[in-house]
Amino acid sequence: MDLIDVQEIRVPSARSEIVIGSSEKILAGGTWLFSVPETGLTGLVDITRLGWAPVTRTASALVIAATCTVAELSRLTPPALRTDPVRAGSGYESHTDPYALFWHCANSFLASYKIWNIATVGGNIALALPAGPMISLAASLDAEAVIWMPSGGERRMPVADLVTGVMRTALEPREVLREIVIPFASLDSRTGFRRIALNDLGRTGTLVIARVAPTGETVFTVTGGTSHPVQLRFDGMPSAPELQERVLAIDCWYDDAHGSSDWRRAMSVRFAEQLRLELA
Repeated sequence: MDLIDVQEIRVPSARSEIVIGSSEKILAGGTWLFSVPETGLTGLVDITRLGWAPVTRTASALVIAATCTVAELSRLTPPALRTDPVRAGSGYESHTDPYALFWHCANSFLASYKIWNIATVGGNIALALPAGPMISLAASLDAEAVIWMPSGGERRMPVADLVTGVMRTALEPREVLREIVIPFASLDSRTGFRRIALNDLGRTGTLVIARVAPTGETVFTVTGGTSHPVQLRFDGMPSAPELQERVLAIDCWYDDAHGSSDWRRAMSVRFAEQLRLELA
């Protein structure tokens, strides 16, 4: 690691101890933070010892702590399956069940088990890279971010709006992403997943998730190939021309060594139509 200016790592045990200086950063998993030079960074505030339960449930939502690891997230299955050891194993998968998205998105890291056991959901979202699979998961399920403010209060906003660009978020200085809240209404939907990269172990080129709610509302979420999450909402299942028009109208396609914007646009159009047919 190249954090040559870091002089102190503080480990708060309560919210009142989370004080972030102007030249300090939050440390959750650190799998990215420890991989790049950080000139001028003098301190780290490690929030992994705050004792946040990785996953909890309220009456209306599934709550995932920012410090929940990718490994912990990947093991999530519908509560009804937890009493069935045959169906509830790590290989559980139903292509139309939204719980399958936890496994698919975790696998989109294409990282070793060492990374899975350290990288955190909140860290991946706050990093705001286009290929962040936790961004894809949370945005597609209409998750809400709970943000702790330095004043002691909190605010909430959709994860789809929290990520505003490449490594840019709506987080204000010294704010902390506490958790993401996924409404059970989203988990009652049918879903479909498509992802592509330029090679088998490559970074995501584009990732498209479709979700059909019990009400019939249909949402296509495009990430990976765009600089920020893009949601396309329809009252019902759109026609092929309508869906294609909406995907082609996206204006924030990303272009880098992992894929050209034209290729990402074309593959997103193809995936969206495949998912439309799959879920119709």
